[in-house]
Parts: sequence; C-alpha cells; structure tokens
Amino acid sequence: MVAALIGYAVVSGQRRFTETGDSYPGMPTSVGEVVGYFTATLAAAICLGGLLFIVVTADPDERGVLDAASFRVHLLVERLAPLWLVTALAMVAVQAANAAGVPVLRLIANGGIGSALGASEMARGWIAAALFAAVVTVTLRLTVRWVSHAILLIPTFIGVIALPVTGNAGQGPDHDYATSAVIVFALALAVLTGVKVSAAIAPPKAELLRRVQLIEVVAGAVALGYGALLLYLLTGPPGLTGSDYGRFGIVAAVVLLVMWLVDVNRLRSRHAGGLPASVGALAALLVVAAVSAMAIQTAPRLLAHQFTAWDVFLGYELPQAPNALRLLTVWRFDVLLGTAAVVMASAYVIGVIRLRRRGDSWPTGRLAAWLFGCAALLLATCSGVRAYGSAMFSVHMSEHMALNMFIPVFLVLGAPITLALRALPTAGAGHPPGPREWLLWLVHSRASRFLSHPATAFVLFVGSLYAVYFTPLFDTLVRYHWGHEFMSVHFMITGYLFFWGIIGIDPGPKRLPFIGRLGMLFAVMPFHAFFGIATMTMTSILGGTFYRYLGLPWLASLSDDQHLGGAIAWGSSELPVIVVVVALVYQWASQDRRTATRTDRHADAHYDDDLDAYNAMLRELAKNRR
Repeated sequence: MVAALIGYAVVSGQRRFTETGDSYPGMPTSVGEVVGYFTATLAAAICLGGLLFIVVTADPDERGVLDAASFRVHLLVERLAPLWLVTALAMVAVQAANAAGVPVLRLIANGGIGSALGASEMARGWIAAALFAAVVTVTLRLTVRWVSHAILLIPTFIGVIALPVTGNAGQGPDHDYATSAVIVFALALAVLTGVKVSAAIAPPKAELLRRVQLIEVVAGAVALGYGALLLYLLTGPPGLTGSDYGRFGIVAAVVLLVMWLVDVNRLRSRHAGGLPASVGALAALLVVAAVSAMAIQTAPRLLAHQFTAWDVFLGYELPQAPNALRLLTVWRFDVLLGTAAVVMASAYVIGVIRLRRRGDSWPTGRLAAWLFGCAALLLATCSGVRAYGSAMFSVHMSEHMALNMFIPVFLVLGAPITLALRALPTAGAGHPPGPREWLLWLVHSRASRFLSHPATAFVLFVGSLYAVYFTPLFDTLVRYHWGHEFMSVHFMITGYLFFWGIIGIDPGPKRLPFIGRLGMLFAVMPFHAFFGIATMTMTSILGGTFYRYLGLPWLASLSDDQHLGGAIAWGSSELPVIVVVVALVYQWASQDRRTATRTDRHADAHYDDDLDAYNAMLRELAKNRR
C-alpha cells in the first residue's frame, strides 16, 4: 500500500499543486507527505482500536493488571505509539513545507519553518497529534492496568481527530457539518481498523468474539454513514468520478461496504467463519490508504467554490439579525453533539424499559430530568442558538451558560450511572468482565476520585471559565468549528463534575456534608459575577479578530454585543442555582427522613445504641476492678 501511495504521488506530480495555485515543493517532499500521513494515521488508528480492544476483552486480575492475551495487544500498541509520535513530529515540517511550496530541507535550513507553521493549519494539527501521541507513548511504558488503558482512550481520541479537523472538512461552505462529520468518521474508521488488526494479532476467545464483532459492525456502519455525508459535502461539481478525490472515495466506500456486509453476516451467524481475520485487517488498511490519499489533496468542492467571509469563518450565511423566532427555527443539526443527545436519550429510555420489563421501578422524575437535559442539549447545539452563537459573543455566552450550568444539572439528576448499574447484567463468576464491571472500575478509579474531588471540580469549573475567555485561547477556539465543539464538550463535562459532587445521586467518591455542598455552590457565584462584570466593563474585544473579519452587517457594535454577553453570564446563573438549591434541600430532607425512620425503627425494637455503649463501658470497668 505504501508503494501504491508513492506511485500515486509520483504520477500525480505537480498536478495536485497546480490545481490550487500552490508551488510544487519537489518530489521528495510531496512523496513524504502522503507516506507520512498514511503511516501516522495507521499507527494512530491501531493505537485507538487496540486500546478499545483491550478494554472490552481484557480479564484483569484483582489488582487490575491485564491478562496475557490482552498484554499481547498492549505490546502492539506500545510499539506503534512511538512510530505515531515520530512520524507526527516529522510531518510538522513536511506539511509546512508542502504548504509553503518549498522542499522541506530548504525550509528548515532557511529558518522559515516558523512562518510556514503560521500559514498551515494542518502543520499545527500535526503538532497537536504529536503531543497526544507523546502522552500515549509515555503512559503505555509505565502501566499495564486496565483502568489506565480505558483512560488513555481520551488522549488517543483527540490525537486521532487532530488532523482531519484541520483538513478539507474544516474549510469552506458547510464546514460546520463537515467538521462534526469528520470527527465521527475518523474515530469510527480508526476503531474499525485497530480492532481488526488487534483481532488478527490476538484472536479473542469464543465468548468474547461477539463483542468484537459487534464493535466492528457498529464502527463500520458509522464510518459508512458519516463517510457518505463527507463525500456529499466535499466532492462538488465534478462528482465522484471527475477527480482523484472522488475516485479514491469510491474505492474506500466499496471496500468499507463489502467489509461491513461480511462483518454483519458473521455477527448474524454467531460464529467466526468467513474470511480470515488477516484479510479483514488488510481491507481496513486499504481504506486508510485511500482516505490518506484523499486527505493530502484539496476537495473538489473547495476548488470550484467562490469563497466569501461567511464561507471561511462560519460555513453558512446569517443575513438577518437574531430574534426569538430565528433562534428557535434556524436549525443546523450538529451531527456530533446533536446525534449524541439523541443517542443518550434513547439509551436511557431503553435502560428504563429493561428495568420495568423485569418488574423493577425507576423514578419518573429522573427519567424526566434526563430527557429534559438531552432535549436542552439538542436545542443548544443544533438550533439558532448554535448558529448565531458561532457568530455573536452574546448568543455564544447564552449557549455557554446552558452547556455549563443548566444542562449538566438535569443530566446529573437523571442518575445515568445508577440506571446503567441496575439495567446491565453482571458478568457472573468465571466469565470475563462486561460493561457493568467496566463502569464500576471507572467510577471507583483514582482518576474519578481526583476529578470529582470537590477542590478539583471547583477549580475546573471556575478556572476553565477564566482560562478560556481571558487568554488567547478563545481567539483560536472561536475561529474554528472544532473549537466550538471542544468548548461545548469541555464546559458540559466540567459542569457535570461540579454538580455531581453537589446533587449527584450516582455512586462515586465520598462527598461533602450537605452544608459543605451548599457552601461550595454559593462559593462559585462571586466568580461568575466577577466574570460577567469584567466582560461588561472591559474595553478590548474577546475574539475580536474573528468577529471583525466575519463582519456581520446587522451587528452595529462588537463592544455592545460583548457587554450584553457579560450581562447574560452574570444574570443567567441564578436559575440553575435555584434548581440546584431546591434539589439539594430535597435530598437533605429526604436523608433526614430516612435517618428518623431508621431511628424510630430501632427504638420500636427496644434497641438503643447509646444505652448499649454505656452498658458496655460499665462492664469493662467492672472487669478492670477485678
């Protein structure tokens, strides 16, 4: 496959660069781009899929150490992570040289790499990929425990998507749709590839085979769906057969479809028959090679489109000022977070139905709280709130407050972990651990204890607010759609961790007494008030470069819009606090009623803890006198 990619780079020659009007950097640099992209992407995919394979098939001992079969996959990932790191570091210079149109050695020798990095988003994406690859590389050398591998999925996720979001999907019209789609597609393809390679290296036991097959089928279906959406958004007028980009897309789609149909047949037949695992792994590698060849060239739609400022900075037009009706009706469905909201609601309902079918009850209030939180997430990320929030600071601040202080409250009150622990079956003695056991390990892990500790949750909740908005970080995040997705996920997670420690129902680390939780809640309010006042009174414009370039014709003053955003941040925190206080007081009163009931039951049984303790003391004194 590497030879085929080299051949394509040689045959295509200058054509890829002349189509975009860029200078040709020379054959070695051009070939290095495609080979480096494929190598790093494949190594990252195997790392991600291998880690997931370990998580779902491992049977760790009582200390959490991996079993022998999982350790073989651990060694594979441990050896490929440095390859991912080294290749990503090399690609920083190669990608910058390709963007500058000069040979990579000349760029380095002339000291122009700094300027080239500033002009190449993909080169900066390689820096991010290298950073997360370094985290994975170092950590895998230090641990062989199951929990560590599960947690490592997070930096690996981010490292895998760092490149795709800076490529074709992040440019031009509808890039909000394309960016969200490429995040899901890249993760699904990486999982599919890594799991297939891991299964070929360490075939799972018969009782674990169905888990692996299910992952392959789901990942394949997601990759097919989101890949089709990306082809629709990026191929443009030439169509699928009118460009190299489209033809490589056809190859990837056909191989992916055939592979998925084979996987579906294996899953339905409930056996391991069919093509050998090595054939499936090779097919996945072929898809990665085709996608890599697509990623190094400009998508046809971007070549044929006449760009406007709205295309570059938003991906869509907002010709009219927002009002209540437009905020509710101007929908651009977020195929990442909007889909996540629908999946979360559906999974929760399925869990409740499973409980009730076996005769167990589940509080209706928790169901309503979870569904309300999912509906609010859907509204905040898919309606005009997100469409205008990506263009206006004031609406963005409304979205931020909803994601950070409103939605997490209702999700926490839904008690999803408790529902999962009750709905999921136990693995049983002599069987490998399943989802219920995985969840228990994660909830009671040291990482969870650290993140949910009151001090940590408080610092993350308050500190991230200032770290994002009062540093240059916001100027970067507000410019890109992936930045908006990152802020949405980050603020929702930090909000969930904070409110989990205050009104959480789910099991977890030891919490503060009720009076301490109430104090922690009110301790946050001055920080939010100061943030709002500071935003209302400052003269500089947060994200000013982006908002000025965007140039909304109906927005008269960026300063006034920012002051409005500060007022929203200051005033909108009161409603969530009221909801939290009501929930906390209700939980406090409920605990007091349970304590009183237990005391009355002991008294009715003529059982008195204090009296027994006093009598025990008298008996001990009598013994001593003897």
